[in-house]
Amino acid sequence: MAFTPATTEQRFVLDHVVRIGEIAATERYAAASDDVVDAVLEGVGQLASGEWAPLNRTGDTVGAKWTPDGVVMPDGFAQAYKDYVDGGWGGIGVEEEWGGQGLPFAIQTAVLDTLGSANMGFALCPTLTVGAIEALQHHGSPEQQALYLPHLATGEWTGTMNLTEPQAGSDVGALRATATPLGDGKWSIKGTKIYISFGDHDMAPNIVHLVLARTPGAPAGTKGISLFLVPKFRLNEDGTPGDFNDVRVVSIEHKMGLHASPTCVLSFGDNDDCIGELIGAELGGIRAMFTMMNNARLNVGLQGVQVAEGATQGAVAYALDRVQSARAGSPSKDSVKIVEHPDVRRMLMRMKAQTQAARALVYYAAGQVDRANLGDHAARNRLELVTPLAKAHGTDLGNEVASLGIQVHGGMGYVEETGAAQYFRDARITPIYEGTNGIQAADLVGRKLGLDNGGAFAALIADIRGEAKDERLLALVDACEAIGRKLATADADDKLAASYPFLTMLSVATCGWLMERQGGVARSDDFGRMKTAAVRFYLDQIVPEAMGLTAAANASAAVLYSIEADLFAA
Repeated sequence: MAFTPATTEQRFVLDHVVRIGEIAATERYAAASDDVVDAVLEGVGQLASGEWAPLNRTGDTVGAKWTPDGVVMPDGFAQAYKDYVDGGWGGIGVEEEWGGQGLPFAIQTAVLDTLGSANMGFALCPTLTVGAIEALQHHGSPEQQALYLPHLATGEWTGTMNLTEPQAGSDVGALRATATPLGDGKWSIKGTKIYISFGDHDMAPNIVHLVLARTPGAPAGTKGISLFLVPKFRLNEDGTPGDFNDVRVVSIEHKMGLHASPTCVLSFGDNDDCIGELIGAELGGIRAMFTMMNNARLNVGLQGVQVAEGATQGAVAYALDRVQSARAGSPSKDSVKIVEHPDVRRMLMRMKAQTQAARALVYYAAGQVDRANLGDHAARNRLELVTPLAKAHGTDLGNEVASLGIQVHGGMGYVEETGAAQYFRDARITPIYEGTNGIQAADLVGRKLGLDNGGAFAALIADIRGEAKDERLLALVDACEAIGRKLATADADDKLAASYPFLTMLSVATCGWLMERQGGVARSDDFGRMKTAAVRFYLDQIVPEAMGLTAAANASAAVLYSIEADLFAA
């Protein structure tokens, strides 16, 4: 299936949701002029459609392969990645002093959106590097920044996050990897990390691992964690990759999807020769980790947009081509393209509306990153509040849209050759990694509702209510406000039991606000007509659905604990 970059939609959302013109009017982001933004969207679209999309099928069917010498990517990936590096796409959002272009994070988001819509598994590689750059920019020493950031900024070297261990999944405080001081500012790193995306590959001369580990005498739990920079190859005096740093790929996982992304088990220091450098202060690992994690959560929410875009394009193309049965009620008995059948149109309209809603939500969050970087305190609070929404709801919608894509294809959707199933398989990990969506919901009710003594939540509600016109949307906002106030003082079990339906309600209210804003922009071309229809569908059908979650969001945890745990096996 041919891939078409969603350039017009992206530009529209940047203009009317992110309001990129306001951001570009500042000195820091003055380079983000209209012609530059258009050139970036067009250029990355050409790379994505010309080189990355054609590798999507190969990435799924061939996949990354483990060998004793390291992970080998399928044919074509190394060249396509080199062209990404040579084109300067890795440095879009990186500060100019490190060789980047200094453009807004929202523009970088659009770049990753296009690349991931073309080939989601492949795009995970630069996505992870973005997180490593963010951590080093905020917490790295000047020497570390000078040595590593210029190479990471271009994408010449790639980066990873190493948190999870066999016994320490969501409970990061249970990790056991160790870092022992060597007396010269260096540390000996030892331990095993699992689920490390692009932990090894053959597309770059060096890989920069950011590793959480415990130092001698560190307290138990998360307070005892420090962050270390551990390159695959130690650097020579001239800064080039030199000796192997005793980081071994034990295996790669055999996964349901994302076959183009090697998910590695990494062993550090098997030969007691793995050397790392402390990033930031000792015992400051959790603070540095959340710098990476918050960035990653937005980019995982973006993966929901990516997979929804690809699945929607595939479903629309199939529906416009597949001929099956006469349209019900038509005097003609001739078979028609399935797009003429009402239920198929319902699914396609839902796919379009949910994809646009997810993109609006994630791009809006990305715009708050830029406004926060400009010193806007309210934007920083807004970013904190909407990050769990963007991650959880964005990925939920990616899964829903991918599932609908299979349904539109009918039986052929269940057949791998059509490619519809790949989107569903690739999407399924996104509600799980970088903090499960349940953790996002817990974060929302446990931490984010209380930001600024509840002021951040109240400000979001006020902004939506001040702009929204649709009565159903306003009713949903009222319900979210009432439930939010109730949860703020609820006990822990009741708060967490209600957290997920509440997160969905608040996400739909936010998406409805942003969708309605877009629908208010008059355009009579094909894009404008599709946008108007998608917005109307969202407000008419999806917003009222969210109101149906009110009972669940108001329910206590009593029924969940009315039985003994063993009875779940009954």
